[in-house]
Parts: sequence; structure tokens; C-alpha cells
Amino acid sequence: MMTNRHMSSNRSNGLPLGEEGAAEYIRVDNRWYILATSSLAEVPTRVLKQGDTFAIFNRHGDFQPLGSGEQGLYHRDTRFLAKLELRINDRQPLLLNSTVKEDNSLLQVDLTTPDIYRDGHLVIPRGTLHLSRTQILWEGVLYDQLVLVNYGPYAIKAALELQLDADFADIFEVRGAHRGRRGHHFPPEVQREMMCFSYRGLDEILRCTRISFSPPPDLINDKRVRFILALPPRAKSTLEIRVGCEVGGEAMAMLSYREAVARHAKDMAGRSHAPMLFTMNEQFNEWINRSAADLHMLATHTEHGLYPYAGVPWFSAPFGRDGIITALECLWLYPELARGVLAFLAAFQAGELKPEQDAQPGKILHEARQGEMARLGEVPFRRYYGSIDATPLFVVLAGAYYQRTRDLEFIYSIWPNIRRALEWVENYGDIDGDGLVEYCRASSDGLLHQGWKDSAEAVCHRDGREAPPPIALCEVQGYVYEAQCQGARLARLLGNDELAAHWEHQAQTLQENFNRLFWMDDLNTYALALDGHKRPCRVAASNAGHALWSGIAEADKAARLAQTLMSGAFFSGWGIRTLATTAAGYNPMSYHNGSVWPHDNAIIAMGLARYGYKEAALKILSALYEASLHLDLHRLPELFCGFDRQPGQGPTLYPLACAPQAWASGAVFYLLQACLGLTFSPDKPQLYFVHPRLPDYLPWLEIRNLRVGRHVIDLILRRHPHDVGINVLRKEGDVEVGVLI
Repeated sequence: MMTNRHMSSNRSNGLPLGEEGAAEYIRVDNRWYILATSSLAEVPTRVLKQGDTFAIFNRHGDFQPLGSGEQGLYHRDTRFLAKLELRINDRQPLLLNSTVKEDNSLLQVDLTTPDIYRDGHLVIPRGTLHLSRTQILWEGVLYDQLVLVNYGPYAIKAALELQLDADFADIFEVRGAHRGRRGHHFPPEVQREMMCFSYRGLDEILRCTRISFSPPPDLINDKRVRFILALPPRAKSTLEIRVGCEVGGEAMAMLSYREAVARHAKDMAGRSHAPMLFTMNEQFNEWINRSAADLHMLATHTEHGLYPYAGVPWFSAPFGRDGIITALECLWLYPELARGVLAFLAAFQAGELKPEQDAQPGKILHEARQGEMARLGEVPFRRYYGSIDATPLFVVLAGAYYQRTRDLEFIYSIWPNIRRALEWVENYGDIDGDGLVEYCRASSDGLLHQGWKDSAEAVCHRDGREAPPPIALCEVQGYVYEAQCQGARLARLLGNDELAAHWEHQAQTLQENFNRLFWMDDLNTYALALDGHKRPCRVAASNAGHALWSGIAEADKAARLAQTLMSGAFFSGWGIRTLATTAAGYNPMSYHNGSVWPHDNAIIAMGLARYGYKEAALKILSALYEASLHLDLHRLPELFCGFDRQPGQGPTLYPLACAPQAWASGAVFYLLQACLGLTFSPDKPQLYFVHPRLPDYLPWLEIRNLRVGRHVIDLILRRHPHDVGINVLRKEGDVEVGVLI
């Protein structure tokens, strides 16, 4: 989804700037990377998202054009506010505390004043004023409430100022795209209680940032407002700022801060009956709770149901592959998310050949965007289909959804989409007729590589030579195999035995060919890919672990592959790397060639568990749990660097990784499912656990409000030396629980 990037170095006399910074940085090839355990770690940002709107703040609750420059308020792939800076008597307040609530509903910031002088005299001593700043997003509006209290013994007079600006930059501009021409910025409109920035894009759409103030400021001009506050001792003053994002004349309802909080709370109350997980390990609970809250925040209501947007900031949009994998990761807990993903992707399934969008009949969406550049075709992503794996994964999710829910009515409604997806595999996915599924982009400005590792250098030969298309990726053959197996099961369920037999035969043939063509006996793994000349890319990559997940790997090869993946060449101590350290292209700071991705690890853990390697799955769960202990808000990012784990140090952060990221948030739930062997019967309301295991730091795990069809069950799982005991705490309806020890 994103090309590899590096953070620029910041050095003085060969060392990073900052007090004793050298001990907290890693330097490689004249570039500096920051340890997650470092006090200098770049974690100044705080994220809120609601619907199609998200905001990236610094820890003061401001937007500043610093660092990588992504801070701001965004709506529908456009930045509506690029600058929001709070000053008191022209000084930045001192930060006391900054945190996003555990449920991600609001940002709470506590600030105070530094020593403030006037004409050389101290007029406001440090710590006199307390500023409580609370920010929340609701339906396209940012609400920013400031409560100021004078804790000094004397009355004070202070000037609180807000500096504001809007650039209406497209999300791709913020990421670095250059545009030769832009639309028209209108002069700011200023009234007594309001200011408005406006921009008419080259797509002829008017976008407006409307900002209102309560009470009205004492001074307002085109980019600055000032409030003059006179506060007796213990007096309190409350200010509210509302920033609305308007597109095409669609005005956003401006509520009071109190009303916005109440509506958000009502929406959050709907989660009270959702499944919940508890352990006696509070730090593990914090990881679970943050992950669940992130998934809820990223899940966006569409006309087709909930869809998990991929990640903030760069991927806050529907992505086919990301949405499917996220839905699979948490299917056992939140099947409604899978239904929303399937319905959305079915609605946007390609119906015709459109080379400029890499679209072919039956193909599943890769990405959808709403910004100006996408609407104008400056980037091809308004409706873009350049992903080789989303189409078979769509069928895999449909089959898994049925097994989880037995919702035959919904499966019947998307059955034509399932058939068209598998027809695409046969008619378009196999470009050269050899029985494998390959990609070769048709769009001149689309993605060069179209698997989940889609950066420019992600697929190559052992010596670094480019792999010519069409390229058959290792993991994609497994996805297709599992899709054909799932499609056959659904076809039999719907009474089409002839079609089921056809797909079963295809799956069997593909499995045989895959194990013959891809296996590298000397490396004990599968080749990363076959290039257009059917030459194997002899690169040891984590992609091979997905062959365990899909079940395409033969048992003897699976045993050797499991050993390879858990060796020191792959396992960093924080998880499995995307590329083995023995590979020529290994770089622990590379986006796809040596880093650690939580979702990749969760998929591999599920594959290891599928073949009976529960200890390996437990080891991956523990590694990512321990990584979460070092990370801001216990939130796993999109990826982190693949350096070996060192005593007393956390994982090394990857610059510009998205956080939160949907499939990283879902990883903990897939990891738990892998370790517990939790599955559902497609024939009756029954769940069962196959060789369940828990790590030693989780003596027990409680699952509440787990829905099985129309029934609800609460369970507690207790760890024993060699197995796990399971007791039913509550049961509403006739739900069966089975355990295979």
C-alpha cells in the first residue's frame, strides 16, 4: 500500500540532537531510528477518528506543521485544517498530561502556564492557570472545549490565542505527491463568532472549513482569534471551538460540546452487549481493550454495513485486502464486521474491463478514495482494483462467515458475487494458462506489485534482480486454493454439486502444482514467487507462512517450514520478520524486506496452529504482547523494525507507520483464536476448542457475550500444566461446547 520511506537524520557532531540522545537511537547507514523505549521516541501524535473524519494532534491537542507534516483535521481524504495552535500571552502552555481515553472517544489534555512576564515583571507564575482541553469528533465536526481555572491567590488577566489555517491538501499531497496545478483558495470569511476557509478544487467541488466560537472572541481576523480572560482566584472560564468540514455545500450540524459528547456516548453504549475478553493480567487486558477500541474507531458505517478503514493517517479508506483480513482476524468475536465487508465489496465488485483501474469482471476492489486527486484521475485510486489477492480472499471470508454464523440467507444474496470472483480466478487471474494465479498491472500509474507486500522492492530474485511479470506469488496460490475449497463447500450447500466438484478438482491440482513448483528443498521454505519465465524467486520470506494458513502446504513440508520460520533468521524476538536475515535483500528498516508486521505474524500463527504447532503460535503471541508493553497506548502499529531483540530495549519504531492500523489491531484476536483452536460448527450452534493452550502469564481467560447464532454464552478458560479447562458461566439458548485435548 505504501512505498518504503526513511526518517531523515537529525545530528549534531555525529549524534542526534537532544539530551544524551545517542543511547536512545539506532544509527544504520547514516540514518537514525528511535527505540520505542526511548524518551525521545516520536510519539507526540494522538489520533481520533469517527466516520470519514480523522484528526492527528500533537500531545498539546494542536495541529502543527512539524515532523512528517501529517498533523491536521481530515475529512474524505482532504485536510480541512492544517494549523491549530494554542497560545497564552504568546507562549505555548506547558504539557502536564495527554491521553486518548481507552475507548478512543476523546482526547484529554492537561496544560498549565509557564512563567509569563510583561515588561520584565512576572505577571503569571508557572502553574497558576490550569487548562483542561477535551477534543472529540462527531459527524464531520471537531469539538474542542477549553476549561481554564485560576489556582493563584490573585486575579489574573490573560490573552488566549488560537492560530488557524487550512490548506485543503489531498491526502496524497500530504504523503508527498506533487501537483502542477491546484484549485482556488478564497480569502477567509470572518464574522463575529465564526470564520470560514474555502477552496474550490479542480474537480469543481467547494470544500469549506467552518469554525465557530463560543463565547465570541474579543479579536478575530483571517487566521487568528484572541480571547481576553479576567479570572479571579478559583474562577473558571469555558471556551468552545467547533470545526466543521463541508463538502459540496453540505453543511455539518454544529452541536454544543455537551451534545456531541452525549451523542457519542449513546453510540458507544451500543457496544455494551458486544463480546468482551478479560484476563487476570492487566497489561494484557490493556492490549486487548486498546485493540478492540481501535477496531471500533476504524469501523465506519457505510450503506452496506460496517467497514474497517485500513489505518490512520494514510489508509483511512476502504481497502479490500485489509478489510477482509481484519474481518477474518476478529470473525469469532465480531461476525457483523465480516458481513459489512462482504456486502460492501460485493457492491463494488468490478463488472467490466477498465485497464486504467486494473479492473476486470469479477475482481474485488483494492481501494476506494474520495479526494480531489482521485476524482480527477491524478491518482488511479478512486475505484482501484490492482490487488491480486483480494478476490480469492473475498471467497475465503464468505466461507468462513457462513461457518461462523450459518447465515445462509446472506450467503445466497452474495452467491453471484462469489461465483464471479472464482470465475475471475479462472478467466483472468491465470494470465498464462498454467493453473497459477499471477499479476501484471495494466494501469501505467497503478501498483507495480499487487500482493500485500506491494512496495517497489518487495518482489525480486535472490540477487536483487527485478522479477519480470506476470508474477505468481507464493501466498496467493494458497489463498486461491482455500477459496476454491470454500467455494466448493458453499456450492454443495446450495445444491450445485457439479460446480463444487469443478472447484474441488481445481484446488487439488493447484495444491499438487504449488508444492512441486514452489518448494525449495535446500532452504526449507517455499519460493517467494515465480516470475514471468517461471523461474522461482529464491528468497526466504514470511509469505511462505501464509501457505500454512491456507492449508495448501503438504504436511512434511509444513513441518520443515515451521522450523524455518521460528529460527533466528526469521524470529527477531518481537515476531517473525518479513524477510530472513540470510536473504541478500534483508534490511530491518525496510517496509517489507525485514520488518515485523503484526497481521503477518497473526496469519502465520494461525497457520502454525492449523498444522499442530501450538508452541510456536504461543511464542508469537507472547512476542507481540511483550512488544505492546513498550508501545504508546499499548497499540501495535502497522509494522516496526526487524532488529534483534536486545535486553532492556523495546522494538525499534518504523517511521510513518500507521497507528492505529486495522489488521494490526485485529492481530491479538487471531492470535488468541490460534492458540485456543477455537472454531464453530457450520451445522449446529456449537463451538469447540482443538488442543487449546494459554501462555503462562494468562492463568485464565474469560469470554463474555459470545454469540453463536441467536444464542449467547459466557466461558472461562483456565490454564493447566498440559492443557486448558473450560467452564460455561452463562448460557442463553442451546449452545454446545466441545473440547479436543
